[in-house]
Amino acid sequence: MSSTESPSVPAASVLPRVAPVRVGEGERMRSVRLPGVTLSIRSRPPAREGLPPALYIHGLGGSSQNWSALMAELDGLVDGEAVDLPGFGDSPPPDDGDYSVTGHARAVIRYLDASERGPVHLFGNSLGGAVTTRVAAVRPDLVRTLTLVSPALPELRVQRTAVPTALLGVPGIAALFNRLTKEWTAEQRVSGVMALCYGDPGRVSPEAFGHAVEELERRLQLPYFWDAMARSARGIVDAYTLGGQHGLWRQAERVLAPTLLIYGGRDQLVGFRMARKAARSFRDSRLLSLPEAGHVAMMEYPEVVALAFRELLEDAGELSDLGVGGSGGGGAVAAPGAGSTGSGGVAATGVGS
Repeated sequence: MSSTESPSVPAASVLPRVAPVRVGEGERMRSVRLPGVTLSIRSRPPAREGLPPALYIHGLGGSSQNWSALMAELDGLVDGEAVDLPGFGDSPPPDDGDYSVTGHARAVIRYLDASERGPVHLFGNSLGGAVTTRVAAVRPDLVRTLTLVSPALPELRVQRTAVPTALLGVPGIAALFNRLTKEWTAEQRVSGVMALCYGDPGRVSPEAFGHAVEELERRLQLPYFWDAMARSARGIVDAYTLGGQHGLWRQAERVLAPTLLIYGGRDQLVGFRMARKAARSFRDSRLLSLPEAGHVAMMEYPEVVALAFRELLEDAGELSDLGVGGSGGGGAVAAPGAGSTGSGGVAATGVGS
């Protein structure tokens, strides 16, 4: 799984200065140096002492900012931190140039071991879903519950809309794409990404769109931007083709933690049809299907995802440990057409009602 190529970017100590990463209201950022990797960590001060820790892992091309809305929703339930994976967000490339799923999982494990925050409530989206599945399988002692939003798990028939993303992993394609699109503005690039990732791009506020443009402009100045994208895309493709005990579906079967699976009906990158297979593979799973959502349900419907996670905690008996009441008392928040299957029973409409 590890990349066999030599790193092709400057060492972190000689990288150019770029604009600082955006830090939202109530958030803070810090940098953590670990063996072989430096990670930027986004967090919110816990609402009160004693809350269980949570860790959020973003997808390909994303960053810890992808979790800001959900982190705010879960303020009173968990003590949340979100990681910028190596080469993404504000984290420099890994020292060894390893962007494989295993390499990213190793970085997450190193952080959890060093911070001694585990076991955590672990969240993953897309590539982050593959990474967190591997973490939960090989280090069950670090994971309290697992929440996967459109996890990038192997598919036999990949959607045509997902093929260009997979092709980024082919050597030379990312550089070619960069040359062919050099005249594109950041606004055009962001519009294209949102059309691909959101079920309804119209849900994105002008302010959020502006923040996304600023972040992309910042990251395009980094000399390793396309390298990180290409190698991480290649890592996903490699993970899809890996069989045996290291295959992601085999590892999904080994996950012991209660698992919440969230799939969007308008997801153009991860097939909605994979939801049932995932529900069968994770032994203690609950499935929340959101027919109107795309690839990033935690950004499109953070209230719904938060309420589903609250039900996961309730089923696991953790809400009573926190001194928090059940979900029956509050008003329900529903995404259009929200449905569920699985052992936990997220409410079919009005999640958490």
